[in-house]
Amino acid sequence: MSEHILIVDDSKTVRNLVAFIMKREGYRVTTAEDGMDGLEKLFGASDPIDLIISDVNMPRMDGFTFIKQVREQGAYTDLPIMVLSTEGRPEDIDQGMKLGANLYMVKPAQPEKMVQNIKMLFGKK
Repeated sequence: MSEHILIVDDSKTVRNLVAFIMKREGYRVTTAEDGMDGLEKLFGASDPIDLIISDVNMPRMDGFTFIKQVREQGAYTDLPIMVLSTEGRPEDIDQGMKLGANLYMVKPAQPEKMVQNIKMLFGKK
């Protein structure tokens, strides 16, 4: 069975594009509109989530708060998290990494590079 990826982004266009790319690579995908929705989907998943791709700027709960909340749950301390955001300032990247992201990519990200990074996070070549 293929890995299950949770995509958290308030932009439907971005969610659909990233989901399309990941499905094309054979991954199973669940999407969420913001951090609150992301937590609900993560905690309520009958099929465990293997990796999260999250934006930073979102309503209700931003990506930084979302990552912090995920990392505070003991069961998810090792779950790979990739930030995919338009926020590319060094302080944003530092904050994302300090909160527990494994990787930080700035939009627009090349699909090939995104796939390569996902495979790296899964420990594949």
